[in-house]
Amino acid sequence: MKKKTVITAAVAALMITTGSTYAAMNLNRSAGPGENNMGYTPYNTALTPVGQQITLGNFPMGGALSPDGNYLIVSNDGQGTQSLQVVDTKKIKIVQTIEYKSPESLYLGVAFSPDGKTLYASAGGNNKIRKYTFINGQLTEKPAIQLKDSKNSNFYPAGLSVSPNGAYLYVANNLDHSVSKINLASQKIVQTVSVGKNPYTAYLTKDGKSLYVSNWGESSITLLNPETLEVEKNISTGLHPNAIAENPVSGDVYVSNSDDDSISVISANTKKVVQTLSVKPFKQSPTGSQPDALSVSKDGKTLYVANAGNNDIVMIDLSSKKAKVRGLIPTAWYPTGIYLDKNKVMVTNAKGLGAGPNAQGQYIGSMIEGTLSVFDTPNNRELSKYTKQVYKNLTDKGEAKRAGNNPIPMNPEGKSPIKHVIYIIKENRTYDQVFGDLGKGNGDPSLTSFGENITPNLHKLANQFVTFDNFYADAEISAQGHNWSTAAKANDYTEKNWMANYSSRNRGYDFEGDNDAAYPKAGFLWNNAHRSGVSFRDYGEFVNYDKVKKQWVATDPSIGDRFDPEFPGWNLDISDLDRVAEWKKEFNSFVKNDNLPQLQIVRLGNDHTQGTKVGKLTPEAMVAQNDAAVGKLVDAVSHSKYWKDTAIFITEDDAQNGWDHVDAHRTESLVISPYTQTGKVDSTFYDTTSMIRTMELILGMKPMSQYDASSIPMYNAFTHKPDFTAYEYEEPRTSLVEINGSNAPGAQISAKLDFSGADHANEDQLNQVLWEQTMKGKKYPTSKNK
Repeated sequence: MKKKTVITAAVAALMITTGSTYAAMNLNRSAGPGENNMGYTPYNTALTPVGQQITLGNFPMGGALSPDGNYLIVSNDGQGTQSLQVVDTKKIKIVQTIEYKSPESLYLGVAFSPDGKTLYASAGGNNKIRKYTFINGQLTEKPAIQLKDSKNSNFYPAGLSVSPNGAYLYVANNLDHSVSKINLASQKIVQTVSVGKNPYTAYLTKDGKSLYVSNWGESSITLLNPETLEVEKNISTGLHPNAIAENPVSGDVYVSNSDDDSISVISANTKKVVQTLSVKPFKQSPTGSQPDALSVSKDGKTLYVANAGNNDIVMIDLSSKKAKVRGLIPTAWYPTGIYLDKNKVMVTNAKGLGAGPNAQGQYIGSMIEGTLSVFDTPNNRELSKYTKQVYKNLTDKGEAKRAGNNPIPMNPEGKSPIKHVIYIIKENRTYDQVFGDLGKGNGDPSLTSFGENITPNLHKLANQFVTFDNFYADAEISAQGHNWSTAAKANDYTEKNWMANYSSRNRGYDFEGDNDAAYPKAGFLWNNAHRSGVSFRDYGEFVNYDKVKKQWVATDPSIGDRFDPEFPGWNLDISDLDRVAEWKKEFNSFVKNDNLPQLQIVRLGNDHTQGTKVGKLTPEAMVAQNDAAVGKLVDAVSHSKYWKDTAIFITEDDAQNGWDHVDAHRTESLVISPYTQTGKVDSTFYDTTSMIRTMELILGMKPMSQYDASSIPMYNAFTHKPDFTAYEYEEPRTSLVEINGSNAPGAQISAKLDFSGADHANEDQLNQVLWEQTMKGKKYPTSKNK
C-alpha cells in the first residue's frame, strides 16, 4: 500500500499560519448558492450567513440608517442596473427601489440630513450629488447638486458627511484626489482642497470640529478643519485605508486599512494613532481579510468590522484601554456595510451567495445579487458558536490526502523534480463553452460553442493529461482576473471600481499596474519571484505599447527589465501565433544557453474575440488561433530538453464571456507536464489560487495572500511516475483567417464595441453577440440579465 499523508480539517487553521498546504477530496462541492441560505465562493470558502436574509440589488456598497432607525437606505452600485433601496428595518422588507441605468450612476456615499428629511447620495461618474426628500419611508428625487469647476474636473464623488447643523456637505472626490465643501442652501461648492490619492470617504465628527479623509490609494488619513478646509495634519495608517467610524462616547476614530488587514485607532485628544489592531483570522497569515466597513455601538463599547475577504464581521471590545477582538460572525460573500439599531445588526453583502449556473446566458458581471443579513447582537455563547463557524468556513475544505512521494512539495522549503513553470493566462471562457463536449467530466455539450472542432489542441491536452471539471476563476471579470491570476487576490479598490468602468459610468481602467491603489501589499508573482530568488520572465502581462519607444513597456515598474519588449500585450489584431513565435525565439535562446527562467508568464488573450465586428476574424477563428498558439507552445516545450522538469499551467483570467451549467465562475484549465500525463479526470474543487499555490510550492515561493495560503494545491493532478512522451501539435480543423461579413449575427452591435483594451467592450453585449453567433437557434434571454 502506498504511504499517504493525511491531514484532517481540524488542523487546517494551523496550516494557514505555517505556510503548509493541503489537498482535499471534496468531489461533491461546487461554487455558487446552495440550499438553506448557504453557498461556496469560487475560492472554496463556505458561506453560512447568520440571521434573516433578504435579496438586494447588484453589489450594495453604501448605505445610511435613518436617524430614527426605522429605515435603511442601500446604494447598489454594481455593473448592471444600479439602485437606491429603502428597507423597513422593523418589517425587514424593501419598500421602495429607485433604479438607474447607465450612464446614470451611484457610488458609495449615502447620508441623511440631521432631521432625517433629506437624503444625499453620491452619483460617482455623473459628478453630482443626488438629493431626495424622505417622508414616511419614501424617497422623492429633487434636482441634484452639480459638482463643477472651471477646470471641468472629474470629481467622482464618493463618501460624504453632512454637518451637524445641516448647512454643509463634505464630499471625498475619488478621482480628483480632493475634498469639497458644499453649501446646501445654495447647492454650490464653497471650496475644494487636495488630499491624498483616491480618497474613499470624508468623515465629519459628531461635534463638527474635525474632518477625516481616508486616502484609499496610499497609507494615510488627511485631517482637515471643516470650517476652512485647512489641512491640519496627515496621519499615517496601514495600506489603503477606506472606512471611518467614531466612538460616540470617547470620540476616538477608527479606520479600516483594507490592504493591511488592520484597524487604526486614532485618539480624539492627540489626533494620533494609539493602536493598530489586526483583524486577520490567523496571526501569521498573509493579507486578504480586506476590512471595508465599520460601526460602533451607541455605548461605545463595541466596534464592528466587516472583513470583505473573510466573509465575516469582527466584534472588537473597546471597554478596556486596548481594543481586542471578541469574536467573529459569519456573513454572506463580501460584506460592505454594517448598520446598528438598538439590538439589531444589519449587514450588506455585495455578492450574496454567489453566481450559480448561467446556462441561459446570464452575464456574470450583473447576475450576482447582493443580500442583507439581519440578526440580533450575539451574546457570548452565540458569539463563540459563530466564531467557530467562521473558522470552519475558512478552513474546512474536506479530508486532505497527499501521497508522500507526490512531486508537489508540502511547503516552499520542499524539493520538486519540476524546476520550471510556464504560466499561460487566457481570456474569458467557461468550462462548458470549451469542454462541454469532451465526453468525460461534468460537461454540458448543449452549451459548447468552441468545441473540439475549434479547439483540437485544448481537447487533446485535456484528454492526454488531466481534465479539471471543478476548477473556478476567482474573478468575475478581467480587471479582477488579472489581479487574481498574478497576485492571488483582487484588493478592495479593484473590487469596488471595475463595475463603473465596465458599465460606461465615466471611470477608467486602472487595474493592471496603472494605479498604486490597486496594488496589493505582497505585490504580484514577479515581486514574489524576486523575494524568493526565482528567475522570471514576463510575456505580455501588465504591459502597454509605447508609441515613442515603439515597443511594449511594463506598466508596473517592479517588473523591471524582466519582460520581452517585443512580445505584444493586449491587441486583438495581433495573432496569438505571432506571440508564440516571439516567445519561441527567446525560448530557443534559453535552450541553447541553458538559462531558461524558472517562471514565465505568457498572456495569450485572443480567445476573447472581437465579436462579429465586420472585417475582423470571426469568434471561431480567433479561438482556433488561440488554441493553435497554445498547442505550438506545448509542442515546443515537450520536444526540448526542459520537458523533463517543466510544468505548463493554463487557465482563463475569468469566465465572463460564456455560459456554464454548474457556475458562471467555472472555467477551462490545464496542467501540462510529464508528471500530469495520466488522462484522468480530477474533480477536486480547485480555483485560480490553487494553481498559483501549486506553482509557488514547485518554485519555493511563499504565498502572497490568505487565498493562496489556504487553497488546495493541485496534488491530485500529479503522479510520481512521469511519462516523458512529447506532445504532438494538432493541426487546426477550422479556418484561422475567416473574416466576419456584414451579415454576421450581431455585426451592428459589434461595430460599436471597444476592443482596444481588456474588457473595454460592453461584455454583456459581447456575450449576446457570441450567443447569436455560436448558439444558433437559441434565443438569448436578455430578461434575465439585470
